[in-house]
Amino acid sequence: MTAESYEIVGKTRPSRVVCLCDHATNTVPHGLPPRLGLPESDMARHIAYDIGAEGVTRALADAFNGPALMSRFSRLVIDPNRGEDDPTLLMRLYDGSIIPANRDACHMERERRLDVYHRPYHNAATALVAQREAPVVVSVHSFTPQLAGRPPRPWHVGVLYARDERLAAPLLSRLRAESDLCVGDNEPYTGRLPGDTMERHALTHGHLHVLIELRNDLISSETQQQAWAARLAPMITAAVADAER
Repeated sequence: MTAESYEIVGKTRPSRVVCLCDHATNTVPHGLPPRLGLPESDMARHIAYDIGAEGVTRALADAFNGPALMSRFSRLVIDPNRGEDDPTLLMRLYDGSIIPANRDACHMERERRLDVYHRPYHNAATALVAQREAPVVVSVHSFTPQLAGRPPRPWHVGVLYARDERLAAPLLSRLRAESDLCVGDNEPYTGRLPGDTMERHALTHGHLHVLIELRNDLISSETQQQAWAARLAPMITAAVADAER
């Protein structure tokens, strides 16, 4: 199923695990300035989307035989992983790049993008999660190895969460048992983001959930994406069992 703002695969699959990818694509839909006024080089960067995250999300959904929801618009159009009142909902400056089409965006344009992109995506997420009994929500993101002017990020994978650690804690434990991984606990940033996707669709409803961050140089190819999904799926399954004991 596709819409202007989202795509759902595997909607009728039986798994209780629902995979979400908020920043799946760098697409700027028709009706907006091409590339939001940015050069192609910026639209290929992490500022426009989570590189590799969509491929991992699709592969995880296949592994669980469950559904996946993915955005069909760049996070620079409007960020679905932000609450509607978040000041970074419509980014004007990101990692050294000014976004021309956002710099002077007025309140009406902000509301238009909420109506056309942000709200339909979240309506689809609400419906998809509600179709499952005792759903488990897994959100997949990626992060850049280094922000401009900042130290390199050592983590291969991070687990993000807010107040509910039921699934995050056992998953962290299993990832840390892997000798080749540097694992971030609420790194490279915190999962405590009021109004974000996980709060809206999991935390406030008491559903098991976790947000997984993968360093994007480790998932740039389809082979890497498939390998990470194959590695993560059994860990998540085991962590769910741990959480429900």
